Amino acid sequence: MAGEILDNQGRGEVSWSWPPIHPEGRKFGLIAVAISLVFLLLLDWEIVGWPLLALSGGVFAFFRDPERVVPQDENAIVAPADGLVSLITQVEPPEELKIDDGSGTKGLPDGLVTRVSIFMSVFDVHINRAPISGAVRRVVYIPGKFMNADLDKASEENERQHILIERSDGIAIGFTQIAGLVARRIVPFVKPGDLLAVGQRVGLIRFGSRVDVYLPAGTQPRVLLGQKVVAGETILAQLGETKLLEGKAQ
Repeated sequence: MAGEILDNQGRGEVSWSWPPIHPEGRKFGLIAVAISLVFLLLLDWEIVGWPLLALSGGVFAFFRDPERVVPQDENAIVAPADGLVSLITQVEPPEELKIDDGSGTKGLPDGLVTRVSIFMSVFDVHINRAPISGAVRRVVYIPGKFMNADLDKASEENERQHILIERSDGIAIGFTQIAGLVARRIVPFVKPGDLLAVGQRVGLIRFGSRVDVYLPAGTQPRVLLGQKVVAGETILAQLGETKLLEGKAQ
């Protein structure tokens, strides 16, 4: 019921329901439905109309926006996107997240960090969420190409948008929304100065894409290559958990 507390003590009531459609996608779904009805009712081209109507359902499904249960752990870095962990590598953070941008707020420090890349297929939910709570310090959009987002070089050549979030204790996480082969627009929901809760919606990328997360230096990822993750729910890493996890893996 609305307003009830849902927690691990069994309070509240939960039932399954159809995930809502994000407003950004309703217009695309309605346009697809209208076109299919023109072919079905006005032109009587069923061979075209019925596939288009089925495609309309796919468009609505693409923009579904289910609720998520965020881990209640202040040290958790959660996945900002649904999808497949396609790359885990050591890299320098993007210059846009490091340089002095004149705002008076510091960027990420120089040095190698772990980048976790999450590839979103057209079947995944494409609403992106904040990996930590804090203040939005930067939102930097960069035009670029639309090559396969699964490729490593897509991080530097594709259309992308960097977001930097800083916690109240000064720890900052940067992540990048990257457009893919089919994606043609990155839609932000936030701007510099906004205060976010962990798991809060920050934007979406239309029709297939990728999100890169830059973990703080020394932080060990808790996910593996090929693992499916859920935005706002899957824990990518624990702040302060560095050599301990590395030692257990040996």
